[in-house]
Amino acid sequence: MTTHRDSTSQEPTPRPPHQVLDGTDIARVITRIAHEIVERAKGAEDVVLLGIHTRGVHLARRLHGRLAQITGREIPLGTLDITMYRDDLRLKPARALEHTEIPPGGIDGKLVVLVDDVLFSGRTIRAALDALNDIGRPRAVQLAVLVDRGHRELPIRADYVGKNLPTSLREAVQVRLSDSDGVDAVLVGDRDFTARSSQTMAAKPSEPHLPE
Repeated sequence: MTTHRDSTSQEPTPRPPHQVLDGTDIARVITRIAHEIVERAKGAEDVVLLGIHTRGVHLARRLHGRLAQITGREIPLGTLDITMYRDDLRLKPARALEHTEIPPGGIDGKLVVLVDDVLFSGRTIRAALDALNDIGRPRAVQLAVLVDRGHRELPIRADYVGKNLPTSLREAVQVRLSDSDGVDAVLVGDRDFTARSSQTMAAKPSEPHLPE
């Protein structure tokens, strides 16, 4: 007996990304988080911002600018490379090392606010905490993220969240920032569509690549 596969049982066509935040939304989020930091840190007098490469660095710089406008002071700003602290280092292709830059005053006894674009499993933040442990001993560490998409694998939460974005595991969140991508936007779409788009862009280097 021959059976025929029902066309309705085939995998659905992957959905293209749709925008959930635009440039105005992102600017508003940065301003709100800056005010929340000042309020919770009682003026942010001992705050140090550390942006996690790559887009976390861009967001930290913007947050730094807003804090300067609000407080009238220059908040120490640095960058953190977590490449060698990732627990998936052996599972993924080799990555180029980025630059870790700690402000002259260091982080000992300070309130360090880590800044990243998307909070997902929590493994990136755990790597960041391991990296911090090798640099100094802050009095406390907080986390600011543009998007929290859920699906945590570790007991880590953000102190400052731009947007809580419920997602499924089949979806991919794309953060684009003008500093590196030419435009400010947050998009959500099916991971399969994103992967296929990336393969297509790789075959056509003249066209812009849409980062995940």
